[in-house]
Amino acid sequence: MLGIPFVLCTLVLVALGADATSRSCGDVRHAYAAKGFALAGAPQHEIAGEHLRVCSQGYTCCTLEMEERLSDQSKMDLQSLLEETSSTLRSTFTSRHKKFDEFFLELLDNSEKSLNDMFVRTYGKLYTHNSEIFEDLFSELKRYYTGGNVNLEEMLNDFWSRLLERVFQLLNSQYTFGDDYLECISKYADQLKPFGDAPHKLKAQVTRAFVAARTFVQGLMVGREVANRVSKVNISPACSKALTRLMYCPYCAGLPELRPCGNYCRNVLKGCLANQADLDPEWNLFIDAMLLVADRLEGPFNIEAVMEPLDVKISEAIMTLQDNSMQVSAKVFQGCGQPKPAVMGRSVRGVSDVFNARFRPYSPEERPTTAAGTSLDRLVIDIKEKLKKAKRFWSALPEDMCTQERVSTPPESEQCWNSHTKGRYFPEVVKDGLTSQLSNPEVEVDITRPDTFIRQQIMALRVMTNKLRSAYNGNDILFPDSSEYSCKIVVSAFEHKQTNKRGKAHVAVRFYNLLQNFIKTILIFT
Repeated sequence: MLGIPFVLCTLVLVALGADATSRSCGDVRHAYAAKGFALAGAPQHEIAGEHLRVCSQGYTCCTLEMEERLSDQSKMDLQSLLEETSSTLRSTFTSRHKKFDEFFLELLDNSEKSLNDMFVRTYGKLYTHNSEIFEDLFSELKRYYTGGNVNLEEMLNDFWSRLLERVFQLLNSQYTFGDDYLECISKYADQLKPFGDAPHKLKAQVTRAFVAARTFVQGLMVGREVANRVSKVNISPACSKALTRLMYCPYCAGLPELRPCGNYCRNVLKGCLANQADLDPEWNLFIDAMLLVADRLEGPFNIEAVMEPLDVKISEAIMTLQDNSMQVSAKVFQGCGQPKPAVMGRSVRGVSDVFNARFRPYSPEERPTTAAGTSLDRLVIDIKEKLKKAKRFWSALPEDMCTQERVSTPPESEQCWNSHTKGRYFPEVVKDGLTSQLSNPEVEVDITRPDTFIRQQIMALRVMTNKLRSAYNGNDILFPDSSEYSCKIVVSAFEHKQTNKRGKAHVAVRFYNLLQNFIKTILIFT
């Protein structure tokens, strides 16, 4: 019969044998602490893993709490990696939007200043007494550019009509003209062409240039907003599990230094970023449309080439009327009737004499420099290079993210984490997009439920692409901003009146959402 000392000795030997064969978790503890986690509760040696929910339930260096923390960390890692990978794209749209907007606004300011300097030098008090016509012109141009509801053609027609009325009166200061007579003068403008071809040419040039400039800057803003929004990924529970297995189950397996296999990484990220990839077709169409309008900005729709000589062109138009004043006046008198003579005071004769003198256009030796001392051509060349690189960005995200050395190993490597151990990863890499994820071996993706948020960004790109194509053809499309803003005001006022009637306020919000979608749908098919 065996004695008690023999039994105790056997138990000690078994315990010593277990300690001798159990692997240390020292490397895992070090890597875990490097992530900023406290080591309290972290095993010194492997333990049974039946408590784990994602990683292997064999012997492990992870507790359930560690696995949960590492799971949360994997989601933050993906978000950080996505933001890092998209940072160049996002900063490009942000910085170039700011640069173009600054350039166009300063160009308008410089053009107005140049005209004011020239006309003060050329026409003196005759200009300063009538300067509100030109101030209104530039005010409306700025309002249009910044998104105001301005009909450029009507606004320019009104400018030339007002200018004709003022100059005609100055050229015929010996007469008195009532409002009805001035309205009659405007009716003869198309027939007489008192300013020559300047109004027609400038209207075409200014309209096309401003439509292109405003739409292009709006496109840069939309690109910026879409890029910023899509860079915030909505991580599903299935994606979260796949990310944990990809990034941190090596920790639980006691292999914290082991990076994922390249193709394994690609399959996981293609599953997690499937909706982002579906953005790519519309994104590419948007980029193509931006490039088309950029070509117009370099060529026939160059707003810089239109605005810089604007002062000279308007001055030449005034001189055309001045040179033909007798013929124009005779035809107006014939059509509208003989005006009443004015009391010929000394001041009236003085104004008429001064204006009838021959003036030469004043050209400043140096025009004001444009924004940051650059030119539109240089800005366009720069942005075109950046836009070309932005194509196919969203579908290439998994590849771009997984090719980083710190993220995964090359595809042919066998010294990598293949989802359960060290070794080669054999499954094929799936294609891009939501529908292709049916065959994804790593992430369960519900292809029947596309991400609503991504679909909203696709809609925004589609609407913007439609505007850009119209701008390329020289046509304008009403921006939804003003309409949406008006709707919001209506809804806000309605809700304010219905503070105690939540049901009606809810109906108002639903009405606004439906109306907003209706507006966008109309724009798409315009």
